[in-house]
Amino acid sequence: MKRILSIFIEFLCIVFFWSDWMTTTEAEIIKILAEERNMRKAAERLFITQPALSQRLQSIEKYWGTQLFIRSQKGLMPTPAGELVIQYAIETLQKKEEVFERIQALDSKVHGTLKIACASIVGINWLPKVLKEFVTTYPDVKISLITGWSSEIVKALYDGEAQVGIVRGQSEWKGKKMHLFRDTMYLVDKEIERLEEILTTERPFIQFKSDSNYYQEIQVWWQGHFASSPKRQIIVDQIETCKQMALNGIGYAILPSITLNGGENVNKIALTSGDTDIGLTRDTWLIGYESSFRLRQVEAFVEVVKKHADSVDESQR
Repeated sequence: MKRILSIFIEFLCIVFFWSDWMTTTEAEIIKILAEERNMRKAAERLFITQPALSQRLQSIEKYWGTQLFIRSQKGLMPTPAGELVIQYAIETLQKKEEVFERIQALDSKVHGTLKIACASIVGINWLPKVLKEFVTTYPDVKISLITGWSSEIVKALYDGEAQVGIVRGQSEWKGKKMHLFRDTMYLVDKEIERLEEILTTERPFIQFKSDSNYYQEIQVWWQGHFASSPKRQIIVDQIETCKQMALNGIGYAILPSITLNGGENVNKIALTSGDTDIGLTRDTWLIGYESSFRLRQVEAFVEVVKKHADSVDESQR
């Protein structure tokens, strides 16, 4: 944004400075007169009459308070003052053209600031790979990232702190909503190898409690499979804490596959929903207002996100 603003200010300075003493057309008059050294030929190039050109030149010379050209048998000869004004006119017209070219270049590039609000679990386990590719492909884009619970992500969008949000589970968002991927839920433990062992184990059930419906979904799943509550429980407020405690053998936990890379030395048991063999899963969504999705930096981000989201879905199959 600063780069765009700098170019725009630079352009305005040129426009306003020239308007103080001569228009762009008058600058072109000086430049063409210096090139042609002939009133008739210069008038033809400018598509005006010779009398009109003479009047314009007199007006320019009046502003500078000195004669810029001397008429001779060899044509127009610039005075020492005229040489200075000619050089100034040429440099300013060149600068104007450069600014226009840079503005046009902006239209062919993705730039600006991409403001993302992302659920913490996705921000830790999935988004870094996406952003690595994005910043490599679009180096002119600046990134602003907010992480938190899904409810905080939605609030960030409402408050204008983010252009797009990445949320988990079922979101009540009324704007544009794009499904990214679905990951499987696993029971993770160092010792438990079958779900039936939960009924007899003395190991604590480590649970992550958030403001989303994640905790509630786990409670519903438990009640659908077991008649009694866990014998021992540990409640934590961060899913990464929950994961690390399970990986270190403190107890068992239910974790989404997005948090597991396959290299963990633990038993993983895929959970099923109800009496069917359908896996218990968790969805991730990209949300935002329609107007935000029309921004070039957001459009570019969506393309990269889709690519990585498809790879997650393929790995789940």
